[in-house]
Amino acid sequence: MKAAEIRNTFLKFFESKGHQIVASSPVVPGDDPTLLFTNAGMNQFKDVFLGQDKRPYSRATTAQKCIRAGGKHNDLDNVGYTARHHTFFEMLGNFSFGDYFKKDAISFAWELLTEHFKLPKDKLWVTVYSEDDEAYEIWNKQVGVPAERIVRIGDNKGGRYMSDNFWMMGDTGPCGPCTEIFFDHGADIPGGPPGSPDEDGDRYIEIWNNVFMQFNRTEDGVMHPLPKPSVDTGMGLERIAAVLQHVHSNYEIDTFVALLAAAKAAVDGASAGDCDKDSASLKVIADHIRACSFTIVDGVIPGNEGRGYVLRRIARRAIRHGYKLGARTPFFHKIVAELVNQMGEAYPELRQAQGRVVEVLKQEEERFFQTIANGMEILEAALSGLTGASRQLDGETAFKLHDTYGFPVDLTADVCRERGVTVDQAGFDAAMTRQREQARAAGKFKMQQGLEYTGAATTFHGYEHLVTETATVTAVYVDGASVAQAQAGDDVVVVLDHTPFYAESGGQAGDSGELRNHTTRVAVEDTLKIQADVFGHHGRVLEGTVKVGDVFKAQIHAEARARTVRNHSATHLMHKALREVLGAHVQQKGSLVNAERTRFDFAHNAPMTAEEIRKVEAIVNAEILANADAQAEVMALDDAQKSGAMMLFGEKYGDTVRVLSIGSSKELCGGTHVRRTGDIGLFKIVSESGVAAGIRRVEAITGDNALHYLQSLESTLGAVAGTLKAAPNEVELRVHSVLDQVRSLEKELAAAKSKLASAQGDELLAQAVDVKGLKVLAATLVGADAKTLRETMDKLKDKLKTAAIVLAAVDGDKVQLAAGVTADSTAKVKAGELVNFVAQQVGGKGGGKPDLAMAGGTDAKALPAALASVQGWVGERL
Repeated sequence: MKAAEIRNTFLKFFESKGHQIVASSPVVPGDDPTLLFTNAGMNQFKDVFLGQDKRPYSRATTAQKCIRAGGKHNDLDNVGYTARHHTFFEMLGNFSFGDYFKKDAISFAWELLTEHFKLPKDKLWVTVYSEDDEAYEIWNKQVGVPAERIVRIGDNKGGRYMSDNFWMMGDTGPCGPCTEIFFDHGADIPGGPPGSPDEDGDRYIEIWNNVFMQFNRTEDGVMHPLPKPSVDTGMGLERIAAVLQHVHSNYEIDTFVALLAAAKAAVDGASAGDCDKDSASLKVIADHIRACSFTIVDGVIPGNEGRGYVLRRIARRAIRHGYKLGARTPFFHKIVAELVNQMGEAYPELRQAQGRVVEVLKQEEERFFQTIANGMEILEAALSGLTGASRQLDGETAFKLHDTYGFPVDLTADVCRERGVTVDQAGFDAAMTRQREQARAAGKFKMQQGLEYTGAATTFHGYEHLVTETATVTAVYVDGASVAQAQAGDDVVVVLDHTPFYAESGGQAGDSGELRNHTTRVAVEDTLKIQADVFGHHGRVLEGTVKVGDVFKAQIHAEARARTVRNHSATHLMHKALREVLGAHVQQKGSLVNAERTRFDFAHNAPMTAEEIRKVEAIVNAEILANADAQAEVMALDDAQKSGAMMLFGEKYGDTVRVLSIGSSKELCGGTHVRRTGDIGLFKIVSESGVAAGIRRVEAITGDNALHYLQSLESTLGAVAGTLKAAPNEVELRVHSVLDQVRSLEKELAAAKSKLASAQGDELLAQAVDVKGLKVLAATLVGADAKTLRETMDKLKDKLKTAAIVLAAVDGDKVQLAAGVTADSTAKVKAGELVNFVAQQVGGKGGGKPDLAMAGGTDAKALPAALASVQGWVGERL
């Protein structure tokens, strides 16, 4: 039974038992920024198990895409060295949300394994938690598994309820015992039954785990029975496929056989070499193509942090293993086609994103192949110099490989492990820390850096008001130092207890404006945070003095704020539109919003087309025309997640967050915004470019800025139309017509130059002088260009037969030179040396092949003498 049939049989079986077939959630959890990757089938039902969500069904079954290659669940280092570890795997699961419990869960599992998958009953062993008499009795009395094949597992991990057979979601919360099902591969395979000293062998393999969530553990360690116990099960598709296909390694199942063959073909094609289909390196490649592809499908691109860094680690590990097998050009991306062939029907999103996956992987390969050879050379040299029993690669070398050659440290560790060498992780970490500190020290920090403040926090009123009538000064700084008083002319940082000024944060620029009272005026140029809740107003004292305790009227520049909020609100709508047009993989990678424009960086691996830009503009402007209310709510982070608000993985959010709903967009945002989408007025994208590998940048404008931009374009178009003597709507056709005329005239001019040069060439034949049997000619062609010089040179060489020729053309002070020597004379006279001799006399240099060389100069006045010297120079060499 093939893997695809097993997956389908599992889902259909549980559907027949009243379960809802639920599609796999993405490998990138969209609503859980605390989780790096989806690593279990229950992830998408976590809120249901916690009682925080309710589904229209009480039974569910899934085939869930999972990745374990980072964080707590990290199998990366084992892939390629064991029979059953993977970075990507499929978890088959059935779930009960307060419906059935132990009896039905165990019965379902036994029926599927023995009656549908036809596994011999005497080959199946089970484990139960030592105190779970209920599960033991079900297995023994109702199912009929003999006692000698039921193993009780107690607390074996150093604490109460710390057991392989007791599952916990965390230190507190839902938990309960579990029962695992093992398959006995037979006495010819080394290993003992579960719970024995030899349990780590390959004879007895766990294929299914049934978790019975029946308690809620509180902080005091007490287990309280849940009112509605639930079931969470998981069976690895790759493991059960190995059992049903009668093989002992997951890499021998049909899916991997096909991927291994594709990997071998790709590596052989890249290296023109050969590799063993059973090699560990091929297994790494075949495994990693799945993890990389499905991660890219769900919107991740290779990068230097978070999920992007994990993807880069996996991809570069696969590339290194291909390099080890002899590949010296990109190969990894070629395996995607076979992966789609194997899994595209079950996961149509993979087929739909095939082109993007290939392109992203190809770009990553091209970047890494530029440095991998040098990096491997350095690593090999370092490893060859290690001696002694306890060999360790120093942290500095590991850091150099990471920083200069793009070797993630675990890739270096992977190479070292093959040689029996460890990596000095502490030394590597120290080098990384030193680099960060040096980068911070070298950075150009704004004025608020280093300011010491111990007073009260600033209360921000800028969401509702543009003016605070009474704002009291709590601190004053001049040149980074706290002062009692600042004078007119001083550049200052002023801290207020209350302010309408927004401090730069979340990509939005800080407000500018004025602080004023009856004696003093301060121009505020920018607002920045000194601490998370302390705002520094940066500016200059224009009149009077400023000291702690002074009271000011604080007023921001209303027009600048209005432009900024229009741009910021449009950014949210644009982010949503980009995901709609380009795909869900689009993720914000940075932004800058000010009064002039919005600049938005996002993950995408190709330039946007003109049509895509137009679609984004149309979507955003439709939202503006809808004139929907913008609403901001402060809520608990958990509630924000449930509401569907977009949040970025890796961002640090507090317990409470501000959720902005504007149009169809809902995101976490602390910035200032319009009250209705219609207030934005007009949205226009003005540029799109690439700023880094896999990162695109869009700049856009709104409101009056957009109007002025379009009016400027209209003015330019009108001027062009007037020059071309055409109506504005006819400019494109008129420009094409003019360009056609120009190209036609250029051809005519080139033909005329060629004809003129040919005529001059015929006249020049008589000027050739015989020097020891070699015809020597040095002359100027009037009106010639480089192309004409070369064409004339070829004709003269054909006619003179045995010759050395220098031709020149003059344009103002600039000189263009060409030297040619017939093939029968290049042993004595080299065209490159000849042209360089002449060029040096006219303020230039040049070179080329022995028979033809070009050069240039800047002193046209010296050309006649230079040409006159050619005859003597050639004669000296004959």
